Amino acid sequence: MLSLIKEIANEKEFAIGNDVVHLPQFELSYQELFKRKVYTDKEMAYCEQFEPALLRYASTWAAKEAVYKAVKQLNPDPLAFKKIEILREKIGGKPIVNLPSNYDNLSVSLSLSHDGDYVWAVALVKENL
Repeated sequence: MLSLIKEIANEKEFAIGNDVVHLPQFELSYQELFKRKVYTDKEMAYCEQFEPALLRYASTWAAKEAVYKAVKQLNPDPLAFKKIEILREKIGGKPIVNLPSNYDNLSVSLSLSHDGDYVWAVALVKENL
């Protein structure tokens, strides 16, 4: 039985990642250097459309963290946060995840939400066999 459990665990075709961001804490650590190192130009353009932009930066950060946590379960290759791009089809629309080409075998479903001082994200990553 133990060998069967190990076999199933080692042959995952999907992974889940999640992240929660506390907005007041995020605001304390949010700086221009962090923004330039973590966000793509397209992500910054999206976030800057809103007032305050901080909520959108926090939700995009939570999304990147959730995607990273799920992807790393399936692919151990190095992955910089700036290489995980979170875009929207339209303002407030469905989030789209762009990953580098060496992750083309993965499909990502992402859900974002916020309430009060908290933002959270859940990512489901499936390996395309």
